[in-house]
Amino acid sequence: MSEIRLAAETRTEFGKGAARRARRAGFVPGVVYGHGHAPVHLNLPSHDLMMALKTPNALLVVPIEGQDEYVLPKAVQREAIKRTIEHVDLLLVKRGEKVTVEIPVHTEGELAPGGNLLEHVLQALPIEAEATHLPEAVTVSVEGLEAGASIHAKDIVLPNGVSLAVEADAVVLQVIAAQAAPAEEEAEEAEAGAEA
Repeated sequence: MSEIRLAAETRTEFGKGAARRARRAGFVPGVVYGHGHAPVHLNLPSHDLMMALKTPNALLVVPIEGQDEYVLPKAVQREAIKRTIEHVDLLLVKRGEKVTVEIPVHTEGELAPGGNLLEHVLQALPIEAEATHLPEAVTVSVEGLEAGASIHAKDIVLPNGVSLAVEADAVVLQVIAAQAAPAEEEAEEAEAGAEA
């Protein structure tokens, strides 16, 4: 995963009024914490941050006290209707440090014929990996799977240096049999009754 550089400014004003002024000026208030350091309050460029957060677990580089530091988004607060970013919590990480994150699970292939449904039991897979080498997602083949089949966490092939942060037997995906529509069931029952 490539790192994304953001030009951040240290925040000296706090409270709702200061946050509103920052947002009007095109910034998002944020706080960086971790590694026993006192929290550092920043203003981050709104558009650049929004684009960076389109990548899951984006590794960001921000200037803190004159030095570039690696951070990972930990919590993002969004406005309820417009979905604009209101505030972001960032976790300070170091090169070589292992972190636990969740990555999206993508699927490829077609299920066996019969109108079966694929259920994502886990929307994201918890993994542990080196902070500067986080995979963006994992892809799982569901080609030909029939009703009742399931894919467990241990069945997913992970990149080198990445390990599961969930039970190996945890179900990630399962195939559910298609259910007949109620009208079809009633018609079948009526036919069965007429034959009897």
